[in-house]
Amino acid sequence: MKTYFAKKQEPIEKRWVLIDADGKILGRMATEIADILRGKNKPVYTPHVDTGDFVVVINAEKVRLTGKKWDQKIYYHHSGYIGGIKAHPAKELLEKKPEELVRHAVKGMLPKNRLGRKILTKLKVYRGSEHPHEAQMPIPRSV
Repeated sequence: MKTYFAKKQEPIEKRWVLIDADGKILGRMATEIADILRGKNKPVYTPHVDTGDFVVVINAEKVRLTGKKWDQKIYYHHSGYIGGIKAHPAKELLEKKPEELVRHAVKGMLPKNRLGRKILTKLKVYRGSEHPHEAQMPIPRSV
């Protein structure tokens, strides 16, 4: 019996999955999302081919962090100029851009190569409960 490997040229069925982040712990939810995006929940999973599904995350503003992480977890970004480093605690990032909080957590759990960057484009995160992907009929999934 030969081992099956998915190939880039073969059509792979990609579904849409809807995840409600209301009351979910950020890290635990992000690992599940990363697995769905990579396709690890499918029997045709192949590490070097994008076999995953699209993921729509709603209610990103209602995500939870445990312990003192709201004040102690710091997110950094750099403008590219000298002295251009900016630091924002998780609480401040939740108020301004809760979508980036979820996207950053999932991005850290994906491969650090061009496949990982391609996979991240299949993640759609929205602050509230409204999203423009009703036509794709996403399947609700509890994480």
